[in-house]
Amino acid sequence: MTRILDAIHLVLKVLLATLIAGLLIPVTMQILSRFTGIIPRYIWTEEIARFCFVWMIMIGAMCAVRDGTHFDLDVLPPALNPKVEAAKRIFVHLMILLVGLVFIWYGWDFIEFGWFQTSEIAELPMNWIFAAWPIAGFLFFVFSVEKIVGEVLTMRNAP
Repeated sequence: MTRILDAIHLVLKVLLATLIAGLLIPVTMQILSRFTGIIPRYIWTEEIARFCFVWMIMIGAMCAVRDGTHFDLDVLPPALNPKVEAAKRIFVHLMILLVGLVFIWYGWDFIEFGWFQTSEIAELPMNWIFAAWPIAGFLFFVFSVEKIVGEVLTMRNAP
């Protein structure tokens, strides 16, 4: 299972790098068209940049959940007992799992809302843009389950 999740994580990182590189093109065109007379003004570039940015944020969050680099707050002092530390991390992963379920539930409604809509300028189907939320929720859920299983194993093996 870890191999499959590693492969998914690698695909997400490649997609993220591609989106970052792809975002540079419309933003550069927008800047050049605004401040120089070299190329005409392109209105679609703002819309494409916004859609790339939405997907970048969601894919970045998916990668952060898998890496364990998504932010969380340490409000309790560190415990000397490794089982207590593992239990605290399990709580954090359960909260991320809950957020994933919310993203799946409301993200599906979001897709249904945009099913027959297209973007104003580029005329892209909006359900492809809105799909970022339930996909992110699903992967938050899967990655959190993987982390919880790892922490439970840590608790079992801890002295």
